[in-house]
Amino acid sequence: MTTTATDQSLTAAAALRPVTAGVRLVRLYLISRRVPAAVAVLAVLGCLLWAALYWQLKIVGGPAAQLAIPLVIETAAAAVVAVSSRGPFGDPERATGRRLPRMCVGTSVALTIVAFLLLAAGSAGGHLPGGSLALLRNLAGMTGIGLLSAAALGGAFGWVGPMSYLLVIEGGLADGWTTPWAWPGRPAHDLGGALCASAVLAAGLVALALLGARRAERRVGPE
Repeated sequence: MTTTATDQSLTAAAALRPVTAGVRLVRLYLISRRVPAAVAVLAVLGCLLWAALYWQLKIVGGPAAQLAIPLVIETAAAAVVAVSSRGPFGDPERATGRRLPRMCVGTSVALTIVAFLLLAAGSAGGHLPGGSLALLRNLAGMTGIGLLSAAALGGAFGWVGPMSYLLVIEGGLADGWTTPWAWPGRPAHDLGGALCASAVLAAGLVALALLGARRAERRVGPE
């Protein structure tokens, strides 16, 4: 009886070992990507959006000016997601197999969802131009730009793309741009803007899956 119970315990432990190892791998991976810190920053951005809308901290002017602060916060959230794609090991990590690159894409998608939920909660502070649908579109497109920037320049510079797009789009919206590629200025239910933002996000995820977020190596001279 004792031997049978012991064998059953060993069998159960052996069955749980892969699950435990998988959970530990995911936990260590998320820590290496600084995901807990990223979620904390996204929560702060959600609070800032709530405060901005609640206290009506918006620039006086036309529709483009009214979008300014929410769009800055959405851009910052996208930059956080993009920078979190940076890994500490670079190419050696990708040589270990397909699991870690897939986890990188999954982590970016999960962080984008978390960013949307936190900002959507923050939008309860007042009227958000375009509502949650425009928020989702803007955040998705900005995140795609950030992931493309991370793949091209390195994960640490994933913020460059969204911030550059923000600077260009602010001037374009003030000048009355109507192109779907300037999706923050399009109506919330505009199909063209949604397709453009979705295409950029898809391109960013594909680039992240195939190329990964480049690791900017420090160049050193010959010794």
